[in-house]
Amino acid sequence: MSRAETWAMEGRIWSAGALSMALLVAGCGHHQTARLPAPQAAPPEVTAHGSEPPSASTPAPAPAATEAGRIGAMPMPDGGVSDDDLQYVSSHDPIYSFEGDATWYRSPYKGRRAANGEVFDDDAMTAANRTLPMGTLISVTNLKTGQVAAMRINDRGPFSPGKIIDLSPASAKAVGIYRSGTARVRIEVFRSPKPLDHGGRWCVQIGALSSEREAEKLKKELLHKYPDSHVIEFAGERSYWVRIRPEGDDRQEAEAIARHLRLTEGDAYLTRLD
Repeated sequence: MSRAETWAMEGRIWSAGALSMALLVAGCGHHQTARLPAPQAAPPEVTAHGSEPPSASTPAPAPAATEAGRIGAMPMPDGGVSDDDLQYVSSHDPIYSFEGDATWYRSPYKGRRAANGEVFDDDAMTAANRTLPMGTLISVTNLKTGQVAAMRINDRGPFSPGKIIDLSPASAKAVGIYRSGTARVRIEVFRSPKPLDHGGRWCVQIGALSSEREAEKLKKELLHKYPDSHVIEFAGERSYWVRIRPEGDDRQEAEAIARHLRLTEGDAYLTRLD
């Protein structure tokens, strides 16, 4: 079997049926001292190996309001990747690669839209990352089992310390982390609609906070400290979040804010909006 045929099989093998097991998707609404990310020289947020036990994770949904940073819908191939995508990945070298811990997630409620504006599809070969441009074509390799699959970035997350990518259920099954909940992976970038090393629209997202009162309090503090920035608070699945968008959504400003934040609750995540 050729490499292209292998990609095609892996890209579709899990879309034919669903497992009958019940799933428990772990939330992230807990108190902890903030751990700020280090400044990044490249878009992917490569973090240290996490100490959390294996579990499926659910990233915080984007705020419902358009001001919160949801971009316009970016059409993607049915199923997340096309035959052309699979052929391209099988015949080209990656332009960037990095390693870290992966988890998987599914839509917490029917009709939830991913950050690219399209309805989240459990059966599509897609993934969430905090910093890769929306629509980026990647491959993910399970470093323990060697299982590999192609997919596209269509969402933002994971907003969980020590994790660098959240896979859809179909993607998680294709790379062998659906049962374990997490695994060490290698991410290889093959195509990106926007530059990886400059530009983009950026923000700092802070959470998870356990109450709306905490989120409102933090929002007021940040508005006072960063008067030129746009600060909002919003509800996630079982928690609350605050987002700081510097003037012009400038990356350098967002990085500077992340470096200088001193938080007593929640974690700060440098996040690309586009």
